[in-house]
Amino acid sequence: SGSTRSMKSGGNDSGSGDWTQLHQNGDGPKFTRSRWTGVTPRRRLFSRKVLDKRLPILVNLRDYSAEKAVADLLAGVTVGLTVIPQAIAYANVAGLDAQYGLYSSFVGCFVYAIFGSVKDSPIGPTAIMAILTRENLHGMGPQGAILLAFLTGLVQLLMGVAQLGWLVDFISGPVSVGFTSAAAIIIATSQIKDLLGLSYSASQFLAVWDQLACHIRETRKWDAILGLSCMTVLLLLRKIKDIPVGPKDTKERTTGQKLLAQSLWFISTARNILVVVVCAVMAFVFHKHDMEPFILSGKVKEGLPSIALPEFTHVDSSNHTMGFFEMCSNLSTAMIVLPLLSLLEDVSLAKVFPDGKSIDATQELLALGLCNTLSSFVGSMPVSGALSRGAVNNASGVRTTLGGIYTGIIVLVSLQFFTPYFYYIPKASLAAVIIAAVVFMVEFHVVKPIWRTNKMDLIPAVATFFSCLLIRLELGIVIGISTNVLFLLYASARPSVQVEKQACSWGGEFLVITPDRSLVFPSVEYVRNMICKAGVKQGAGSIPVVIDGRHVQGADFTAAKGVKSLIDDFVKRNQPLLFYNLKPSVVEVFQAVQPVSFHHCSTEQQLYAMLKGYSKQPV
Repeated sequence: SGSTRSMKSGGNDSGSGDWTQLHQNGDGPKFTRSRWTGVTPRRRLFSRKVLDKRLPILVNLRDYSAEKAVADLLAGVTVGLTVIPQAIAYANVAGLDAQYGLYSSFVGCFVYAIFGSVKDSPIGPTAIMAILTRENLHGMGPQGAILLAFLTGLVQLLMGVAQLGWLVDFISGPVSVGFTSAAAIIIATSQIKDLLGLSYSASQFLAVWDQLACHIRETRKWDAILGLSCMTVLLLLRKIKDIPVGPKDTKERTTGQKLLAQSLWFISTARNILVVVVCAVMAFVFHKHDMEPFILSGKVKEGLPSIALPEFTHVDSSNHTMGFFEMCSNLSTAMIVLPLLSLLEDVSLAKVFPDGKSIDATQELLALGLCNTLSSFVGSMPVSGALSRGAVNNASGVRTTLGGIYTGIIVLVSLQFFTPYFYYIPKASLAAVIIAAVVFMVEFHVVKPIWRTNKMDLIPAVATFFSCLLIRLELGIVIGISTNVLFLLYASARPSVQVEKQACSWGGEFLVITPDRSLVFPSVEYVRNMICKAGVKQGAGSIPVVIDGRHVQGADFTAAKGVKSLIDDFVKRNQPLLFYNLKPSVVEVFQAVQPVSFHHCSTEQQLYAMLKGYSKQPV
């Protein structure tokens, strides 16, 4: 035990005076000096380090150059051309009018440029956010989607303030694979109706296929031809960027070869908008000649959205007014699942395109929370970072999150000037855009690696996949996470216990029992029974038993009570029980319940000395 005293060397109580602390060690008159800067909590809150962490734009602007600005401009414009057709299509996936997809695509770009830390993450509507929104609207329409975005943002902000970003770690790889694959199939299934020009109402996976079978004979020939043709073209254009042009080493290519390679890459990247524009032009020409071979998107509200708070009441089709809490009740599971999945999409994007920086999940939660909350004021549905657009961003050479500003400007320009032309976009072409995008989200190729590494991981993957398909997406991922947690609990409740009989150099024997992990409440009774059985059967109820705690990193109250009960059992049959190699913190936990005869040896010499004492052989 030592003593500490402090001397004030300057300044005042609320200022930044320096303090010197003198620590007197218990084993002598030695002193160590340390200095406290006296920085108050307010000053720490606004320190440069904290501001840089919470406002990443400050770091980006500090060394921003013309080269980075040009790279961000090119990437932002390229992503902007990609997001417009996707936003319109994702609005359709969510069961909303086209303008709501565009409303969801610009505020997040500006907000994330200030608060976001993943340079490749383009914030906007995504396929998963769209299909989850559709499944949870329950007839509330755009009002429900906007409120869901607002509540998703609030939950993310609260999670960020509470630093709960670690919760996303409970969504394991197999669960994520099962969920993403099921979501992709559900999204593609929901678009078959528009791809074939059919008209029916169904939202659940099996119900959609049932309705499709009933109405398949009503397929509109020209919509089907256009939709399938668009899908084929999109899939082909996706691959043309991989066509080899000249030598593999880009430095050895001629100017013409470089230009051709860049042109192929741009066509491949902008394939969605190219296909949609061509189809819209075709539909416009047909319309001018009084021909309507395709089902069109229809009128899109012109101009920029008005800024307003989300509506907290809703009047349904039966003229029943739903209050705020009733609307929240309809959105209950989505309010928890969407914030986590939004973070998962964003963090996954950062892992796919690493830039050497660690991912701050708390900061990403705060950034996404602000994006969703503020976007809801302009009529947005829930948003997140999109992996497909992130790939475009990365391939375009984006350098900072400021590239999102140019993407947002492109969307604003399209809203202000081009919405009248969106009327002519055939629904079949939008369905083709969605299907061609989500088909690559089905990750059946990972089944073999999972089977090779750990066959048990297939259980949560399969459980998640079929639960999402046959029940609901958000419930499916909850079931998947629960299955994974059960596996974790079972593993912690059934640790491996190694039992080894050893001979003493002076004669006699003793048992060494080694648990392979910490002792916590699920495993206590199991380990206690294993030790008792080993002591009776292999130890003949008499030879000393040594519990080697080298792997025991921690213990809880239940473990301490179990150890006390174990010691009592050994005392009753007069069999020695020794503990060896325990961490000091674990010893404190065990001693806290005051066991009758707790013997711990921290060194091998102490252990053998005690064993000699128990031995019937003369020392």
